[in-house]
Amino acid sequence: MSRTFASLAHHNFRLWFAGNILASSAMWMQRVAQDWLVLTVLTDKSGAQAGIVIALQFLPMMILSPWTGVVADRVDRRTLVQITQSISALLGLGLGTLILSGSIQLWHVHLFALVGGISSSFDAPARQAFVAEMVPPHSVANAVALSSMSFTSARLIGPVGAGLIIDRAGVGWVFIINALIFVVPVLLIALMRVHELNPRDHAPRAKGQIREGLRYIADRPDLIIVFVLMSVVASLGLNFQLTSAMMATTVFNKGAGEFGLLATFSAIGGVTGALIAARIGAARLRFLIPASAAFGVMLIVVSLSPNYLAYALLVIPLGTASMLTMTSANSVLQTRTPDRIRGRVMSLYTIIFLGTTPIGAPFVGWVGETYGARWALAVGGIASLSIAVIMGVALLAQQRRIRDGKTTS
Repeated sequence: MSRTFASLAHHNFRLWFAGNILASSAMWMQRVAQDWLVLTVLTDKSGAQAGIVIALQFLPMMILSPWTGVVADRVDRRTLVQITQSISALLGLGLGTLILSGSIQLWHVHLFALVGGISSSFDAPARQAFVAEMVPPHSVANAVALSSMSFTSARLIGPVGAGLIIDRAGVGWVFIINALIFVVPVLLIALMRVHELNPRDHAPRAKGQIREGLRYIADRPDLIIVFVLMSVVASLGLNFQLTSAMMATTVFNKGAGEFGLLATFSAIGGVTGALIAARIGAARLRFLIPASAAFGVMLIVVSLSPNYLAYALLVIPLGTASMLTMTSANSVLQTRTPDRIRGRVMSLYTIIFLGTTPIGAPFVGWVGETYGARWALAVGGIASLSIAVIMGVALLAQQRRIRDGKTTS
């Protein structure tokens, strides 16, 4: 098997990879169907209500992640992921039944979104940390990249599937089919060979375990570099879905179809980036920092696009650079963190990664509204490039101190 797909040589990871594609496709289907349900069935195109539903999904992850990371370090992660996927199946079945019976109301969607968000807050750290249990240590970076590829590939499958089902059978059937899809990963995980999973130390029940995770990061300059770098990149650079919408509508005067095509091109670039990361192994700061610098440069280049066609084509390498950056950051954290604390580190990274994006979005939107969409992209690019340079200098200084210490000793 080629080096790019090396992790697929392991039985457990093959099952995980297949299940992850299905679960991620179901998630993207749900996002499209949920927006359609709120905007066209339950309201008269209320963007505010659609935003409330999204907030209810993501707020629990922001609030609960420190505690759910502790849970991921204490319990069997395989079982925890099975539970969260089962909850997703039940939520899809319940929502679909309400829609098909004609009983659906807006508060139902709010409630289901909140419960789904709580479930996701447990799923995210367990899912990320569990990857390292399925492959040998030297294959973790490859496994992380392939997991990212399966998630990004689902962006090409899920929305199309949801659109076809809505058009042919109605939005309710999207959620019913979603429920059936979510059952498959649960069954695939059950088929794993437990004796082939890497042995791990479960964190004991004790006070101060969240603080322990914070102290661990604070004592690791290499991990601090990842957290600082990604907080800036995520807040100002990874809002390019918002900036693409502004570019498509205000600069190139395009409609929803052309905007949707940009998302497809971005996903193609993302899959390419994940494949590159899987091929070369991206669990090094020496790779992460240039990747984030390249992402910043691409944002600046994209902001200068003379027309829609050039912009659409440049979105592909932009998607590649963004995926290389995200996959590399994840790989560095996974490979440099001991298993007993990996869930907490990944949960705190989730807060940084998901939390800073909505914080930066209003500022990016204000820049776009005040100075134009091109400047919104350029500001994200300049910020991403600048923090990459600063963190690169910090890494060199850190390595110099280590060398000097060895020399004097």
